[in-house]
Amino acid sequence: MVRTLVILAMLVLAARPDAYAQEFPTRPITILIGLAAGGVSDTMARLYADAVSKTLGQRVIVENRATGSGSMAAAALQNAQPDGHTLLIFSGAQHGVVPAIDKGAIYDPIKGNQPITLLFNTANVLAVPAASPVNSVAELVEFGKKKADGLTFGSPGVGSPSHLTGAKIIAATGTPAQVVHYRGGPPMMADLLPGRLDAAVMSLVLARPYLLDKRLKGLAVDAAERWSVVPDVPTLGELGLRDAAVAGWYGVAATPGTPRAIVQKLQEAFTTAARDPAGSQSGPRPSREPRNGAAIDVPSAGSMLTNCAGCANDRIASA
Repeated sequence: MVRTLVILAMLVLAARPDAYAQEFPTRPITILIGLAAGGVSDTMARLYADAVSKTLGQRVIVENRATGSGSMAAAALQNAQPDGHTLLIFSGAQHGVVPAIDKGAIYDPIKGNQPITLLFNTANVLAVPAASPVNSVAELVEFGKKKADGLTFGSPGVGSPSHLTGAKIIAATGTPAQVVHYRGGPPMMADLLPGRLDAAVMSLVLARPYLLDKRLKGLAVDAAERWSVVPDVPTLGELGLRDAAVAGWYGVAATPGTPRAIVQKLQEAFTTAARDPAGSQSGPRPSREPRNGAAIDVPSAGSMLTNCAGCANDRIASA
């Protein structure tokens, strides 16, 4: 009799994760973003949130925590209840580089999350204000070397793909520059457009409207081929700066310890969201569909520090 009860209890416990997954979600899901509203991660998160909400039949809220270059959002995910109701959409480069630079980082980039899937890839553009006398990368380098204090180079956040690409361009060309970090792309743009910054690297999603209305001049694109949006702008490879390219993938993760059945349900929902035709009409689309079940690999601290040569001289904008 006792043996029968033990076996029944084990069966009930084994069935709980799947049963809970069938009920999931039981309340609104929150997607955390570590940067300000209006940037690429925020824009894409809101597109995914709408589509995932339709699939799961529950509200999906996007919450921006634009402090600590994504650290606060990553820490909030790491410490949340492992039930799938708190998620994080993040840049793989930034998620790995912040702890590599800051030994006091408050999250673990590997153990502090449960990967769900890759979401999208972005490419970046190096641009200057329309009023700038600079019209090419060569002219930008020359301008920086002649300027008394070097270039002021904008970054949407420490460790972001834009930051790392910019840092590698600066290092490869030997251009004197000070990188100024902001809490996301939009506040950076507020200083770049009127010329308070000399140059910046940003995602195509952020740069596109300003390139089209001629408020920015593109100097180079971080892509395998030229973009149709700015067909006259060369790629980094064409300029001999292929090594300055940085992986621009973004992923979504849950709290560590989230039941596998829930992770799988979320994975399926985000994959379905990537193919939602409504999303393709309402805003920018990922450059690639998510690879369902793909592992999210966090680069090693050593490789991230190599990518971020010169980061110690950066400064944080008050904006």
